[in-house]
Amino acid sequence: MNEEIKEIIEKGALIVDVRTKGEYEEGHIEGSLNIPLNEIGKAVEWLQKDVPTVLVCASGTRSAAAVTVLKENNFEKVYNGGSWDSLGNIKAGACPIK
Repeated sequence: MNEEIKEIIEKGALIVDVRTKGEYEEGHIEGSLNIPLNEIGKAVEWLQKDVPTVLVCASGTRSAAAVTVLKENNFEKVYNGGSWDSLGNIKAGACPIK
């Protein structure tokens, strides 16, 4: 696991899983929020720009695309966490929805 990403999560970052709803339901990080990549553009209206956000997916490709979308919308504290299952048994701490 990337130590920088681990530290950001341990400090309470929001984890956003950009996989499809079906993929998310098959397994995900406890406390993460599912916003499929094709919906991330709409989420810029309500996601908090001042909350560090780690984006994950199956391999890191979709999460990289989501980071780009958020940065284009003036989000600065966004990070590509890569594959959700590469983060191990970590739990998100700042998820606003259970």
